[in-house]
Amino acid sequence: MALNNPAFNSPAFQDPKTAGGRQVGLTPPPAAQTQYATAQRAGTDAAAQAHLEGMYSAPAAGAIETDRMSVEDTVWKTAGLFAVLLVTAVAGWVWTMAGVTAINPNPSMAPWLIGALGGFVLSMVIIFTSRKKVRPALIFAYAAFEGLFVGAISAFFEFMWPGIVVQATLATFSVVGVTLALFASGKIRASKKATKVFLIAMVGYLVFSLINIVLMWTGVTDGAFGMLSETIMGIPLGLIIGVLVVIMAAYSLVLDFDQIQQGVRNGAPRQYGWLGAFGIMVTVVWLYVEILRIIAIVRGSN
Repeated sequence: MALNNPAFNSPAFQDPKTAGGRQVGLTPPPAAQTQYATAQRAGTDAAAQAHLEGMYSAPAAGAIETDRMSVEDTVWKTAGLFAVLLVTAVAGWVWTMAGVTAINPNPSMAPWLIGALGGFVLSMVIIFTSRKKVRPALIFAYAAFEGLFVGAISAFFEFMWPGIVVQATLATFSVVGVTLALFASGKIRASKKATKVFLIAMVGYLVFSLINIVLMWTGVTDGAFGMLSETIMGIPLGLIIGVLVVIMAAYSLVLDFDQIQQGVRNGAPRQYGWLGAFGIMVTVVWLYVEILRIIAIVRGSN
């Protein structure tokens, strides 16, 4: 008889081929054999039931456990980026207005230019390097520069048209909320045809914007917003184009939501949630700036 550690004398650690100290090959009495088989089946059923109950009662595996992209995890990443943006936006606002005095009433343009240039460079780096590796640090840096830009441009417009920032913020929240609600309800979806129209309109808008900037720099147009300050039948051209651009930005949000869902369906690695958050931030900032400009054009024309 082998000597075993007493701690392992429990039936859970015994060889199933040996029962109650009897050697294999010895046939137990019929009554004892039946009792043993019944107890064994009952124990197996109880263990299986306990395992199933444990599986059903356990919380669902999240993005951390699966290391896969999820909508909830992307939402938290987006919230984190916007928190960084808000902090640096306050810094950009304060910096812009710090030098404004009765003698020098001109807000500083430095944070505006630094934020815009830094954000543009980082966005290009993120876009072209994300195929190989997603770098959250670069995305956080982009959020910081973008916040500096947003805070600076908001302070400048608020200085020119008091109350405009609140109006633009509420309008931006409204567009984002309505777009998200319609997408979640399934009433709007991205389609190949609509995306082609969006891309054509986007290219046309970029070409128009570049021409408008050149005309402003060369002094051909003297309006505050260049050709956008011109009127057609009494309606500012900037208002007409601005409404179209807001619709384009809203559809861009739909594309962002659709691509995030596709990434979740594909089981993309969790780190790609940062790219989804980055895409949403780019679109929302674009939407806010366009709405800010629309309101400024309308208020300026009045």
